[in-house]
Amino acid sequence: MKIVVVASDDLKAELLQQGIKEPVAIEWFTDIRKATASPADACIDLLFVANRDERMVMLEQMAVPLVIINDVTGTNSVLPGKFVRINGWPGFLRRPVIEASSGSENNKKNTVPVFNCFNKKTEWVADVPGFITARIISMIVNEAYFALEQQVSSKEEIDIAMKTGTNYPYGPFEWGKLIGIKNIYALLMELSRLDKRYQPSDLLKQETT
Repeated sequence: MKIVVVASDDLKAELLQQGIKEPVAIEWFTDIRKATASPADACIDLLFVANRDERMVMLEQMAVPLVIINDVTGTNSVLPGKFVRINGWPGFLRRPVIEASSGSENNKKNTVPVFNCFNKKTEWVADVPGFITARIISMIVNEAYFALEQQVSSKEEIDIAMKTGTNYPYGPFEWGKLIGIKNIYALLMELSRLDKRYQPSDLLKQETT
């Protein structure tokens, strides 16, 4: 199997957290244009940017039967048939489980051995923005910003309370820094279209500018 992966150094390290099963050939790129010139069995684009028509066209025309994209805020409804969405936010790829969504059974069948090569299990979830864990973490981060607005406590103290009280690996502000506040804000805005519980706090919004 040959896999083309578009990733930053940090995301590459996360994807390789559990090692690689042999035999598999992996080509790593940071430039999508160079990646699309390489035929393979699958392409994983961890630097995917939603709503970029040029990138979508390049990936769709690539000589691979399967394209796996890091698209947390979107849905499969606007994607070409050979595309699969995963939660590839910073921090989440370290886990031995990959959250993924696809409406195609053939895509699902082809995706599982791809992530098996990285010693990761594929967990299929509903086709909704945020999957499961990204929704939960984004809401926790948002609530922490509401608490900070109300001067309940400091960022540092809220992080400590969350880690000691729930045994989470990171506090909400640490999660925000790791994932990227702009990523969290974009997901909250998308979710809040249908459910106002996800409306971003004013303070969180301020930190995106």
